[in-house]
Amino acid sequence: MNSQFTILALCVLTVLVIASVAGRLVARRASPDNLTVQNLNARINAWWVMAGVIALAFTLGPTGVVVLFALCSFAALREFLTLTNTKAADHWALAAAVFVVLPLQYLSVGMGWYGFYSIFIPVYAFLFMPILSALRGQTDNFLIRVSEAQWALMIAVFCVSHVPAVLSLTIPGHEGEGLFLIFFLIVVVQFSDVMQYVWGKLLGRRKVAPRLSPSKTLEGLVGGVLSASLLGAALFWITPFTPVQAFAISLAITLMGFFGGLVMSAIKRDRGVKDWGHLIAGHGGFIDRLDSVIFSAPIFFHIIRFWWDVH
Repeated sequence: MNSQFTILALCVLTVLVIASVAGRLVARRASPDNLTVQNLNARINAWWVMAGVIALAFTLGPTGVVVLFALCSFAALREFLTLTNTKAADHWALAAAVFVVLPLQYLSVGMGWYGFYSIFIPVYAFLFMPILSALRGQTDNFLIRVSEAQWALMIAVFCVSHVPAVLSLTIPGHEGEGLFLIFFLIVVVQFSDVMQYVWGKLLGRRKVAPRLSPSKTLEGLVGGVLSASLLGAALFWITPFTPVQAFAISLAITLMGFFGGLVMSAIKRDRGVKDWGHLIAGHGGFIDRLDSVIFSAPIFFHIIRFWWDVH
């Protein structure tokens, strides 16, 4: 496992170094006020930071990964809640979401308690949060306020928590290798995002959803999904999948990632914002970076649990 981790770390490091050198060379040839080049280098610098944080979490083991994604969920939940129609009557419910529901969800994920974390938010949190708001007696836009808070929990906590939940799966012959599955998920989905942008710029003609995301094209979608699925097939050696299975799973999670991005774009347009936040220079907020992973993580988790996990 250590040798595999070293190989993967060297591959990521090589890609980042090449990207950094290319970014600096492009910056030298471009005009100083070229916003596209500035944005490119800001994104590359941000990827260095994020890669370092993820590497540190992986080095610390399963606990480090659970804590990392719990912090990501906290930041994402904060970003989401700032865009909701909350009132003073919702403060108890929101406080419970941040300081009770989120910690309990990740504590149960760390314990591998599937029977709890799989239903805690969509059943118990969804039932009791409206009760807390209703007890305050403020009925203006009650359904909208409650629904937005519930959706925030679903997106920022429940779905994201399925990434570290992969660590609790027991796969014969691959015990203790859940970190590689998380690496597979994140790399394939994020690579799909990058390649959709690249293929869209090179060949893009037909818009997929012009009102939601004008930059997304059918050519970019097909090229990005296929490129990432081929990468997933090439990474089969760090998973319990065959190359064909790795390709099929990659196809499923990249498609879910694409549609997740559309849903997140629809929410941002409804709220009249470009980014969810500005905590990550060049990347917007945490949800801007997690939007594809948010929709793909539960699908990835349940595919593995259904077909490979011993439960």
